Amino acid sequence: MANVTLKGYILVPEKDLQEVRRELINHRRLTLDEPGCISFIVTENAENPLRFDVFEEFVDRQAFALHQARVRASRWGQVSVDVTRHYEIFE
Repeated sequence: MANVTLKGYILVPEKDLQEVRRELINHRRLTLDEPGCISFIVTENAENPLRFDVFEEFVDRQAFALHQARVRASRWGQVSVDVTRHYEIFE
């Protein structure tokens, strides 16, 4: 089975920025604790404080799908509902 890698960035509406920053701490911890998570890195862009660069890697498509389902049902899913996502997914 091939690893699944997600690379890209999110753009956060200014009105949601503080809440996204706060919840990102919990989201990062929960994601890294997921079975099949190899790497999860989200960094605030130095040039644009509304942009967060994202790199995620999972052992396979099933682990990635479980992550996506958890996210939709999580507090992070609520907080980031208005975030614009710009991702590429590689297998």
